[in-house]
Amino acid sequence: MLISAPPQAYPPPESSVDRVWGVFLPLYALHSRRSWGSGDFSDLEALITWISGLGGSVAGTLPLLASSFDEAAGQSPYAPLSRLFWNEFYVDITRAPELQKCDPARALVESPRFTEELEALRSLPLVDYKRQMTLKRRVLHELARCFYRDAGDRFADFSSFVESNSRLDDYACFRAACERRGSPWWEWPQPLRDGALSCDDYDEETKRYHAYVQWLAHQQLHELSEKACEKGSGLYIDLPLGVRADGYDVWRERDLFVVGASAGAPPDTLYSAGQNWRFPPLHPEEIREKGYRYVIDYLDNHMQHAGFLRIDHVMSLHRLFWIPEGLEPTDGVYVLYPADELCAVVNLESHRHRCRIVGENLGTVPSCVNEMMSRRNIQGMYVVQYELTPDPNAPLRTILPNDVASLNTHDMPPFSAFWQGLDIKDRLSLNLLDEAGERAEQEDRQALERALVHLLRVNGWLEDSQTEDVYSVMTSCLKFLAASAAKVVLVNLEDLWLDTEPQNRPGTDEEYPNWRRKARHGFEVFSRMPEVRDVLVEIDRLVKGRAKSQSSP
Repeated sequence: MLISAPPQAYPPPESSVDRVWGVFLPLYALHSRRSWGSGDFSDLEALITWISGLGGSVAGTLPLLASSFDEAAGQSPYAPLSRLFWNEFYVDITRAPELQKCDPARALVESPRFTEELEALRSLPLVDYKRQMTLKRRVLHELARCFYRDAGDRFADFSSFVESNSRLDDYACFRAACERRGSPWWEWPQPLRDGALSCDDYDEETKRYHAYVQWLAHQQLHELSEKACEKGSGLYIDLPLGVRADGYDVWRERDLFVVGASAGAPPDTLYSAGQNWRFPPLHPEEIREKGYRYVIDYLDNHMQHAGFLRIDHVMSLHRLFWIPEGLEPTDGVYVLYPADELCAVVNLESHRHRCRIVGENLGTVPSCVNEMMSRRNIQGMYVVQYELTPDPNAPLRTILPNDVASLNTHDMPPFSAFWQGLDIKDRLSLNLLDEAGERAEQEDRQALERALVHLLRVNGWLEDSQTEDVYSVMTSCLKFLAASAAKVVLVNLEDLWLDTEPQNRPGTDEEYPNWRRKARHGFEVFSRMPEVRDVLVEIDRLVKGRAKSQSSP
């Protein structure tokens, strides 16, 4: 196999790329008066239109990939069933053309019991994935029945979509077989376990349902990505590091995964016992032997809709920590990957799709990774909470043009919680710290805060007349990022109304409702809040002002 690829990711180094800014919010957390209990693709489109009106051009969210909606399995967007197919949970059913022609579906949606359940889901503070998907699936099931029965003018487009997606029929068969058997694939009879499914192994109507909803998801995501490109730089889509062991990708591509091990991280100062992420790592030699076909497929699946693709744990292009089955993270080992070849594949696909690449390079990062990213034109992440030091003369490292700058990430406390040390109290309550450790952490945090305030005051972002309340410091810090050299500035919307609850507390499971918390305010409310709009307007002014000054002779 010969990989002939550009030496750097898109865009080419000689091109001029404007500085841009955007906002971040998980799609399940984004909700509006019209949505069915949590956000959908239409809500994301409304968000894109709104930020475009304020001058922004990037909308970031968490992975949008296929899930099983099994409460026992959890709903982490970073543990999908596949990196090749999308999550029908985010389909806006009201936009499906079949709804206007399908009497059973329309009667269902208009029934009093359905309306009552819909209002109940909207009123919940947390997303109930299983309950909400049960409701949506009843309608989607009727739409699929009508679609296949009537075979109207859209059926030719659907058939073309199926033909152009060689894995779709196989995926739909797998999902239908999973529903019939109700057990993970490794408990199936040998022929099924090894990938040989016949029409007797699944319900045909269920198979058709899964093919139909993938088509709807693809269509709506495609329309959304086109709208995002018209309004600005496009969608900022997240590519997770792995997939669930009981999912489609591992079942179909068995040889490419190491099913006797799990990916994770070794012990560090934050997680003294290490981390086990509980998904099988890719086999570095097998993916190479197969010409990186699977890697190319999941990159293509994402990049065809993305203006930016964020690669979670970009260090995995170089090495990944493996934990053998039955052992603890303390017994794991780093395994090397063919970094130059994987980077070449990423570069080539990014040019094919005109998609910019962002690498999540936070945590334990070997120097070779950052060197590679700089050389390959892969943008890194500059996160204030990670970069802060207690040195008042140099509390933050210099922001580089290739950085994507933000205050935090979805795995970190919102700025208000960070400023109040609430995350430290959380760790104490979870027995990750003792009382002495909690006191030491709080003292360290106060030193970081003093250093940050000093930096902001010295540089004029926090005026002498301003108090050091959390909102003033947070907005001053955002202005500091907006006026920096970073080509991209991302704003966590929840920071702007001083939320203190994180979307995910790493290291927790049942202790906290991770990946379920809706935004405190719906779209119609926060889009009109002065404390939100005024900050974003000022960020737009600073981002574009810096761009103009850099382009002046």
